[in-house]
Formats: sequence, structure tokens, C-alpha cells
Amino acid sequence: MQLFSEKGFSAARMEDVARRAGVSKGVIYLYFADKTALLKALVQQAIGGQINMAAQLIDQHQGAVAPLIGQIIAMFATRLRDTELANIIKLVISESRAHPDIGRFYLDNVIRVAMPHMERLIARGVATGEFRAVDPSLAVKCLMGPMLLGAIWRTVFEPLGAETLDPAALATLQADIFTRGLTP
Repeated sequence: MQLFSEKGFSAARMEDVARRAGVSKGVIYLYFADKTALLKALVQQAIGGQINMAAQLIDQHQGAVAPLIGQIIAMFATRLRDTELANIIKLVISESRAHPDIGRFYLDNVIRVAMPHMERLIARGVATGEFRAVDPSLAVKCLMGPMLLGAIWRTVFEPLGAETLDPAALATLQADIFTRGLTP
């Protein structure tokens, strides 16, 4: 992922990946058919488990929805800060036009898997009267927008000298603004 982030997906070569990993190029091809397969595996490793964990929290949660939204957004912020998630998001955004299969993979395996869980959570808040009536699909997009800004800020603007953005502080503020905004 670091190599893809440094050079861009198109410019990175499997030889470079093998060299960085300290293995032969042939070894890489034993596990991955091509760069796209390698990137897909990186995305699954970085994000798949987090989506499953959030889904379990949502499915098992009882009680008020707002605190759980804050918890899930805080988990996302931690991943932005401590993992390659911000770089993955930047890569998907920057490379999807030239490599639509990357964007489709992310859409199908991250967005279309994660968002319905959050939509159900918001719909639950609406059904119990905790939240006012809103379109859960649009609400999730409003919730996640600032987190995407956090990823872009970290990977694009901070390297250019912008002030450091604290993903945890952003998540806390976003969860507060969002849940208060949904209060009837």
C-alpha cells in the first residue's frame, strides 16, 4: 500500500512490490494474479474486518442509537489515523477513472456492504422516535462525508503543509452535530 501511495497504482510495478517485500516477483504472483488482485486483498485486509465488527455491534446493540453512531464513527477515525485506510480511500478516488475495476470493487465490497448496516441503524432510531424522519440512505452519506474529508485532508493537504487534522476530534464533533441534528 505504501508503494501504491508513493508512486500511484499505475506507476507501481509488481517488481517494485516484490523488492519492497523482500521476495522474488514470482512469489508475489503465486498469491496474486496481478496488481489489481493485490490491491483488492489489501482493501479486504484493511477494511473487511472493520465492517464485520461494526455490523456485529449494530446487530447486537439495544437501546439508544446515537451513542453507537458515535462509537462507529470513532472506530472509523481510529482506522484513518492508525492504518492505511486514508491512503486506500485516496487511491480509490484517484485511480477509479483509469481503473474502473478498482472503484467497482470498492463500491461493491466496502460501500454497498457497510452503508446498509448504518442505514438500518438510523432507520431504527427513526422508528423508535429517537431521530426525526429522514432518508437513512442520505443520512449515512451526510454522516460519512466529513470522514472522507479527513482521509483526503490527511493524504493530500497535510503533505502540502496544511495543519494536521485530528480524526478523533473530527469524528467526535461530527457524531455530535449529526445526532443532535436528527433529534426531533
